[in-house]
Formats: sequence, C-alpha cells, structure tokens
Amino acid sequence: MTSPAEYAQLRAQLDTLTTEAFRPELAEIDRLSTLEIARTMNGEDTTVPAAVADRLPEIAAAIDATAERMARGGRLVYAGAGTAGRLGVLDASECPPTFNTDPSQVVGLIAGGPTALVAAVEGAEDSKELAAADLDALGLTADDTVVGVSASGRTPYAIGAVEHARAARGALTVGLSCNAGSALAAAADHGIEVVVGPELLTGSTRLKAGTAQKLVLNMLSTITMIRLGKTYGNLMVDVRASNEKLRARSRRIVALATGAGDPEIEAALAATDGEVKNAILVVLAGVDGPTAARLLADSRGHLRAALHTALHTPPLQDG
Repeated sequence: MTSPAEYAQLRAQLDTLTTEAFRPELAEIDRLSTLEIARTMNGEDTTVPAAVADRLPEIAAAIDATAERMARGGRLVYAGAGTAGRLGVLDASECPPTFNTDPSQVVGLIAGGPTALVAAVEGAEDSKELAAADLDALGLTADDTVVGVSASGRTPYAIGAVEHARAARGALTVGLSCNAGSALAAAADHGIEVVVGPELLTGSTRLKAGTAQKLVLNMLSTITMIRLGKTYGNLMVDVRASNEKLRARSRRIVALATGAGDPEIEAALAATDGEVKNAILVVLAGVDGPTAARLLADSRGHLRAALHTALHTPPLQDG
C-alpha cells in the first residue's frame, strides 16, 4: 500500500513535469464546438515536428551507434510501459514485413507483457526488476541496443531496462522522453528529450508526447535499416512479399529500380525465389540467381556494394 506521504511525494514530482502541466486557457475546452476543439488539437499537433527537429543531432548519434552494433549481429530492443510500450511494440512489429528482418532482430517489450497491449496491468510500470527480467529472458548481449521509452522520463520500468542493459550487459542504451532533465535520459548512453509541452488534456501523454515518440521511433528503426542496406535509394528492397499487395509491390519495386519490363521482372523474381534485392541485382548486373545471392552475402546485404562488385569485376574467361 502506498502511504499518504508517498502519494504527496508522487504528486510533487508530477507537478514538476512539463508533460503533466495544467493549462488554464483550456479549462473550458469542453464548451467549444467540435470543430473548434479539432482546430485547437490540430494546432497543438503541428508543434511536435519542430520539437523533434531540435533533437536531430542526438537522434542521429543514437542511430549511428545502433547501426554499428546491429551490423555486428546485435538487436534493437524497445522497453516501455503504457502508450510508450505500445508504440515500441508497434514499431518493432512493422520491421519484419517492411525490411524482412527476423522477428527477433527488433523487439518491443511492454511492462506487463502482451496483456498490457490492450489493458492496464497494475503495478507493472513501477518495477525495475521486471524490466531486468524481461531483458534477461532475451539473452541480452553487448551488441544489442536497448531503447527505454517514457513520456515522463521517470517510469521505473523504462529506467530499469536502460540501467540493467548498460551496467549488467554492456549493451548500448538510449533514453527517449518528453521532459528535460529526465532520469531516463541521464541513465542512458544517448539521451533524447523531445519537449513538446503540456498536453491538450492534462497528463494525457498519448497525444503530443505519443506523437513525438512515434516520430523518433520511426527514425530509429527506418534510418538504422537504411544504414544496414535494407533499402536501395528510397525503395524497400528487403520487403517481404507475404500477401498479394506486397507481391505487387515487389514487382513495382523491381520495375522502379531497373526500368525492366514485366517478362524480365517475372523471370528475375522466379530466379531468386521472390527476393526483391536479388532480383534487382539479376537484372542490373546480368547475373544468375545464385551469383546474386553470393554477391549480396559478400556485401553484407548492401545492394549498391554488390552492384559495384558485379559491374567492376571482369567476367571469368573460358578455358
């Protein structure tokens, strides 16, 4: 049971957080028309990209460090509670179909486990020990990156994840919060504090803070994958064609990358078991499927490097 003194201390802590601040000018927002509320809310949302822009150097540094570790076989792990945890799980779950990553390569941990995705799990976010146990279950290594996500920057689960990953496992750590001077950022190798200001609804950090976190997580995963060679220009050449829409997209990507006609594209995809990146190499370098696979393996999956090797290596002479 939490004592009255502990509740008073918690309230005092919340009073210091920008994300929890009360805005008197919005005290009668419920008396406005629906259109007026929508305009107000939309105006609030337009301030978020600028707040993210202020933190781009820190974001870029975290991405470069993450990509370096993932290139050695490390994983990207998000850890958070509530909305922050759900956003991490969302970003992680979209990496396999977008970048053809193994599901274990980008992982989202939410305090309280899968149940917490749709319902509150009482007390889960307050446990640093739970975060450490969840990370230990993954077999965390020094090549992994752990991103603690918390709007307040004071959530014990997120802080505990970062502290355990850094001290006990030597993993790279990133602390993403929406308050300046946060404990989470201070605990991490890379602190990213996107200060979006008080919310439209007092303390409802699924709003501007949630949007800011989503934008930063998009950058962390997407740009890391670009650095790892998961794209060719702005084309998702590692897309996994798991349904008809994605199979159509695969054909379109090969067409955009090569300018080839449908018969040549179909032949290339057939020769590479539907692997888009390999098919592009088959068309542009004039190699067969197995050679494309070898060239990509030698270039650690970077299509530009594989193309350079193929196009600048003289063909073997007969005899």
